[in-house]
Amino acid sequence: MSAINDLINKIEDTDLRRKIEEELKRLLMRKKFGLVFEEHQPEGLTEGPIYPTLEKQDEVCNAPNNTLWHALIEADNYYALQLLAYLYPGMVDCIYIDPPYNTGARDWKYNNDYVDSSDQYRHSKWLSMMKRRLKLAKKLLNPRDSVLIVTIDEKEYLHLGCLLEEMFPETRMQMVSCCINPTGVARMGEFARTDEYIFIIQFGSSSPTALPLDKVWLINESNKSNTGNNPFWRMLRRSGTHDTRKERPNLFFPIYVSKKNGKILKCGNSLSIDEDRSSFLCSEDEEIIWPIKKNGEEGCWQLGQEKILQRLQEGYIRTLSRNENGWVITYLAEGEISKIDSGTYQIIGRGGSNNELQIKGTDSKRNFVPGTQWRIPLHSARHHGSALLNQTLGQGRFSFPKSLYAVHDTIRFFVANKPNALIVDFFAGSGTTLHAVNLLNAEDGGHRRCIMVTNNEVSEQEAKTLTKQGYKPGDDEWERLGIARYVNWPRTVCSIEGHDVNGQPLKGEYLGTDHRQMKDGFEANCIFFKLDFLDKTQVALGRQFRELLPLLWMKAGAVGPCPQLDGEKTPQMLVLPENRFAVLTDEKAFGDFLDKVEKTDAVRTVYLVVDSESMYREMAHCFPRRETFQLYRDYLDNFRINVKG
Repeated sequence: MSAINDLINKIEDTDLRRKIEEELKRLLMRKKFGLVFEEHQPEGLTEGPIYPTLEKQDEVCNAPNNTLWHALIEADNYYALQLLAYLYPGMVDCIYIDPPYNTGARDWKYNNDYVDSSDQYRHSKWLSMMKRRLKLAKKLLNPRDSVLIVTIDEKEYLHLGCLLEEMFPETRMQMVSCCINPTGVARMGEFARTDEYIFIIQFGSSSPTALPLDKVWLINESNKSNTGNNPFWRMLRRSGTHDTRKERPNLFFPIYVSKKNGKILKCGNSLSIDEDRSSFLCSEDEEIIWPIKKNGEEGCWQLGQEKILQRLQEGYIRTLSRNENGWVITYLAEGEISKIDSGTYQIIGRGGSNNELQIKGTDSKRNFVPGTQWRIPLHSARHHGSALLNQTLGQGRFSFPKSLYAVHDTIRFFVANKPNALIVDFFAGSGTTLHAVNLLNAEDGGHRRCIMVTNNEVSEQEAKTLTKQGYKPGDDEWERLGIARYVNWPRTVCSIEGHDVNGQPLKGEYLGTDHRQMKDGFEANCIFFKLDFLDKTQVALGRQFRELLPLLWMKAGAVGPCPQLDGEKTPQMLVLPENRFAVLTDEKAFGDFLDKVEKTDAVRTVYLVVDSESMYREMAHCFPRRETFQLYRDYLDNFRINVKG
């Protein structure tokens, strides 16, 4: 460094010397470990303070008596995340995102190609895009118990993994491999691509819940016989640790069985450690079974002689077909016997060569947490993503949607025990996440709420066609073909109401459910917003209350239909028990407002429009059981202070 400084000091041009010194300082400040990349400015985004609001576009109400309302927000997700961080700081249970994979495809914006020719490192622009959004997403997640789920393919999984580790060092991170195309996508000179990756980042006490799963979730074929609530007959020969004669000499003894049918006749005495088993003889009708391992080594039994004879009498031991060492003997362990006592297994009689119990399980699934290799047929994106979407919307509206069941299963591991979970997807695309949440709620009666964010970009081909026709972004003809309005919202409406875009009932049933028909739709409601921006001066003067009302509804929990004002005049107060919030806009009416709020227990959130901080605190003190906010200071200060996310 001293040599470089000496050279810089020789530069006579003062301005040039200063610029070189500043550039050198900047270079020295670059981090020298972890994921190093060039941090780009946001893609065409404004860096200054923004004051967002939500403008209602449409709604679907298929459950008028249900207070649950989902939301779709049409917006650049960078801005939408700033808004959501204000509405739900530390309150989100699960974020599921499927960001652009940076493959070079240009089907939709974030045109899936973040390589910049000026980058020294070809992944910089993509990483900058993700980092900015993940930084905002972190503000949403509940630090005590929540999960961030990110799907990705091989183009960026290494870089994404490093970025996630760097940004969320306090969490536990795991990666799952999920087969999304069993037939494979051929790639010239490469192996066919069949899977993608799922990063799971767990905050606080978050952990996957053991769920009732089919045997396809088990990788080990030897375990699949134990799938479901069906009795598991364990091998009587011990396996695993301490399974040799040397370690358990008292459990090495002969069992005499009938050659004809394998009926257990008696148990011999345990052999001493130096006694040769070949010296034991039996009659012509008998056969001696020893606990011999597959490699020929002498093993040991799981149970002693007395316990074997007791279990034999109770019907808990049976013999199966023969192997190289003779008849195979199995038994029911204590855990399985307790399931008989509790009624999980049904005894339907006795039979077999040992008059053992004949037992029937109650269903074909059992609860467990699977491994990290998911080879689930229902996760095929071709059959349960594209085909499902095409059935609903017609051919070609969206490329490569996720399998409904892949999203459903992934989320379910973390919200199965959270019936009121708040779930966010800010790369919502075709709307699979909300569809999956509605399916989860229908299965278990949950009240989970989903907020989706997507832009309204058109595909590259449609953009070229529209441009030739003289249209430009912002024109109705252009906007109606965008992903939010042409794909996500129609799918949301159709899946909730149970019909396709032509009004015909959806065919088929949701797989893996109790024969739930798609035509029945879901008892759910959803509102479609477009993100807009307000003038802070007009907000401060109280002239945009109407425009802020949807935000107040969202911040209070989005309960019941979103309220709207009739007429231009701002009322002195709004007390909305059906929406669980109330707003005072004229402090002179506080006495009447307080009286009305106190008469209902339904109001949980109170907004007070008052300039004086001391006056606000005095008013808020009158609502000890309710959450209060000072307008418009709470709103304006949030976006002024948190401008950089």
